[in-house]
Amino acid sequence: MQFVRSSDAAEIREGQFAVRAAGALVWRVVAGELEVLMIHRDRYDDWSWPKGKLDDGETMPECATREVFEEVGLEVQLGIPLPAMTYPVGAGNKVVYYWAAKSPGTRPIPDGKETDAVRWATPKVARQWITNPGDLGPLEGLVQAHDNGTLETRPFVVVRHAKAKPRSNWTREEGKRPLAATGRRQALAVARLLDSWRPAKVASSPWTRCVQTVAPYLQQHRFTVKLLASVTEHEATRRPAKAQRTVAKLLDKRRSQALCTHRPVLPLVLTELRARMDGALAGFLPAHDPYLRPGAVIVVHQPASGKGKLVSVEVYDAFDD
Repeated sequence: MQFVRSSDAAEIREGQFAVRAAGALVWRVVAGELEVLMIHRDRYDDWSWPKGKLDDGETMPECATREVFEEVGLEVQLGIPLPAMTYPVGAGNKVVYYWAAKSPGTRPIPDGKETDAVRWATPKVARQWITNPGDLGPLEGLVQAHDNGTLETRPFVVVRHAKAKPRSNWTREEGKRPLAATGRRQALAVARLLDSWRPAKVASSPWTRCVQTVAPYLQQHRFTVKLLASVTEHEATRRPAKAQRTVAKLLDKRRSQALCTHRPVLPLVLTELRARMDGALAGFLPAHDPYLRPGAVIVVHQPASGKGKLVSVEVYDAFDD
């Protein structure tokens, strides 16, 4: 799956890597002081962050959350993306993509295989203990976000509905046109991807293909969906200002949420997102029609404090079989 993250340098975004991995810097604040979770690997006798190689068919966000759970037993939801790091290995160049992840509050437990010890450390101590200097990059990104008040965030996820049956083969009401077989498989992939951020609120166009796209995720977590007629193709075409206001109201709530809609509505969504971020960050948003392929996703993060603009952008292309 192709993806773009605003946290990554150009050489990362444009590079070719023989090995790809992902992980997370799990963080908490104790008595007003930032702490980050370090792991010790007996095999390498090093201190680092939870991370691991990508499994077949897995996205980077899925890999990051899985590795944290496998190595230290914590179920985390991803926060802002952090700078990726790269270094040479026997097979060639390796890249590791990192995210911030707030501690769920449960005790980390080493798995005894990959990880034999864990410790919470302040950034000052972590800088002293970390074995690979390349691991300092994501740490500095975490510290900077904490200092700026943009570390604790809420995800806003935009989903273009998965692949639907062709219009040419559909003679009934347009709003009832369902997903194709590929679209149903894409919807399962969307559910796995959304689980990395676990948006607790889901809004959608009431048209069948949008509702079917988010249905696997909703069923998995027993969440409900809020149906918004203003973000259907027809209503957004007739009343674009109303559709954009609907998106603005969702963003104004500053809560963990996802919105599933249609390609013709995406320009209105993107206009609202651009209005809430600086120009450099806006450059990571899709700029050309069709903006997203069916089943693709945009993730932006809002400061939980309610202050300031959007702080990150991630774009994930669709699962394709």
